[in-house]
Amino acid sequence: MMRGWSRVDVDEDDQGTIYDREVIARLIGYVLPYRGIMVLAIAAMLVYTATVVALPWMVRLAIDDYVRVGDRAGLDVVVALFLAASLVQLLSSILHLKLIARVAQRVLHKLRVDLFVHTHKLSMSYFDRHEVGKTMSRIQNDVQHLQEFISIVVLSLADVLSLAGIVAAMFLMSAPLALIAFSVIPLLFIMLVVWQRFARVAFLRVRRRLAVVNSELQENISGVRVVQSMNRERSNIRRFGAANYSHLDATLQSSRFSSFLFPSVEVVSALGLGLLVFFGGSMVLSGGLEAGVLVAFALYIQRFFDPVRNLTMQYGDLQRAMASGARIFELLDTKPEIVDRPGAQELPSIRGDVRYDGVDFHYSPDAPVLRGVDVHVRPGETVALVGPTGAGKTSFVSLLMRLYDVTGGRITIDGHDVRDVTQLSLARQMSIVTQEPFLFSDSVRENIRYSHAGITDEEVESAARSVGAHDFISRLPQGYETPLHERGSNLSVGQRQLVSFARALAANPRILVLDEATANIDTHTEAVIQNALGRLLEGRTAIVIAHRLSTIRNADRIVVLDNGRVVDQGDHEELLARGGLYAELHSLTAGGGPG
Repeated sequence: MMRGWSRVDVDEDDQGTIYDREVIARLIGYVLPYRGIMVLAIAAMLVYTATVVALPWMVRLAIDDYVRVGDRAGLDVVVALFLAASLVQLLSSILHLKLIARVAQRVLHKLRVDLFVHTHKLSMSYFDRHEVGKTMSRIQNDVQHLQEFISIVVLSLADVLSLAGIVAAMFLMSAPLALIAFSVIPLLFIMLVVWQRFARVAFLRVRRRLAVVNSELQENISGVRVVQSMNRERSNIRRFGAANYSHLDATLQSSRFSSFLFPSVEVVSALGLGLLVFFGGSMVLSGGLEAGVLVAFALYIQRFFDPVRNLTMQYGDLQRAMASGARIFELLDTKPEIVDRPGAQELPSIRGDVRYDGVDFHYSPDAPVLRGVDVHVRPGETVALVGPTGAGKTSFVSLLMRLYDVTGGRITIDGHDVRDVTQLSLARQMSIVTQEPFLFSDSVRENIRYSHAGITDEEVESAARSVGAHDFISRLPQGYETPLHERGSNLSVGQRQLVSFARALAANPRILVLDEATANIDTHTEAVIQNALGRLLEGRTAIVIAHRLSTIRNADRIVVLDNGRVVDQGDHEELLARGGLYAELHSLTAGGGPG
């Protein structure tokens, strides 16, 4: 069993090493299901490598054994073999590249699916600590880099085998001439080491500048309403232009390094070929070397430097793949903090009796959020939570839904500790409507049915009627089948919230949470909701966080939170009469509702 990832975090700019044992071992696990294809691909690669070495040897054979002695029949045979080997080289190259691409794409698919599934299992605390953009980068960019690794490794192996075969063939033909041809290798090595040192910095600079460009682009597109409303277009365009120019400058610099490599290798190759022609030609003239060997050496020299150049260019890709692999497996090894306990039971059908018994909670030990909270919500009761910003209202309901776990005390539903039941069975009997409605790029009907595939069309429409959404949905171009744009942008804010209400109610939850669900709704839409709210909450336990007085005035009980503690509770009139924090909040909002 592979041990857990040992790194706390892997920096975005880390270029990685050329070899990372843990990444390789984990990646092999993804490749093993396709080992049959890989064996066939490697076999095809070996055939291809053999033809690379064999073709110049056939040229030597044709010149020295048949052309020199005038054997036309033998020459025809060698030419036929040469053409056959060329055809085999073509087919084996196509086959091994095609098979490697197939394995690489399947590994790519499996990795992305695994990452997507895993991120949905991670606790909310993970997303509190990590930027969404970086997580998306793992699933998109890093997986792409790691997928490229498979192709690079196999191609690099082909290059290494070709080099080995070429060197062996050259020494078998003429060791003295091989030493002369390879006398330029130290110069090539020094040149490549120096190139790598500067090119690596240049390529890393491109990557960093591109990240800045993408960040500016994402921020300005996401915040386009604010940009336009505050007339920031010109300033933002200048700022984006500066970031884009910096990326252009870095890219041009890296291109200069890339453009330097190829001609430099060509110069070294030409130098080696020149030495070969000079000394080899002298040897041919003196009778110490056959002409065919000299021609074969010239062909081998050309084939020798191509793999060297390829390996140099792929060095940086291998480093990047190793760093990407480290980041991917770091994410896959991140354990969810909220998991079902061993032996967790299914939560049976509930009445909705909710108790907070001495509940403490903190995101970090030095900053408590809730302290010693004792609240009893009876079945069918509507309880409102009010308090100043940071009082702990959202944390209160997040603990009930088990997005986080209490750090002290316990929360029970019908006597069942929420930590002792499965998360799925808990979620099935609860629904939430948040302040910012999030709708998906699907039809209105599927957004209401979301996560409850068994709900019929009639039940979807019934839920929409209950919240007063049916009329405006019916007026949409395709009614309930109208596709929604990203986040439901083709609906008004109020309409999006009504669809969210319908989605919450379609599952017929026993416990309903409204987290400032009417904060962004216009007065008319709020009136529509208020007309249906009494019927919607009938028979259900409801916990309501709200700013508006109209939302909580008729609540059975109002719980006042301050600095993580329950400081008062009662109905609207009782709390006003006591003149505590609730009355103060009420006066500050001038009738707009505490919160």
